[in-house]
Amino acid sequence: MSPPLPLAGLNILVVEDDDDTRFFVTTVLEADGAIVTAVPFAAPALEVLPQLQPDVLISDIGMPGEDGYALIRKIRALRPELGGRVPAIALTAYGDSDNCVRALEAGFQTHVSKPIAPDELVEIVANVVASCHW
Repeated sequence: MSPPLPLAGLNILVVEDDDDTRFFVTTVLEADGAIVTAVPFAAPALEVLPQLQPDVLISDIGMPGEDGYALIRKIRALRPELGGRVPAIALTAYGDSDNCVRALEAGFQTHVSKPIAPDELVEIVANVVASCHW
């Protein structure tokens, strides 16, 4: 009997403008049992969030138009029943400590630098979901 998949049944919203990265993240998460909705920008993320009610959000920071900081601020301004308290992970190429602090202050639970190994991504998602009990 194989062990259960770490992300089995988790509903995850991925916001990533780079096609290859969006495909990679989606593929890794689905391989570990997650149900993934992936969008390329902040605007469609805000549209689907209230209906989707994901267990976790993974968002790029450096996106054209609205960046990930603006996105998470808008999400945190929403009422909880509209997705305002969704646990959120900043997945970004901006890996320095200033950007990490900025991501946490904006409302993300954690900040992860790209590139990321598949097993590390799965572990981080599982840990964020397990530690967020709001």
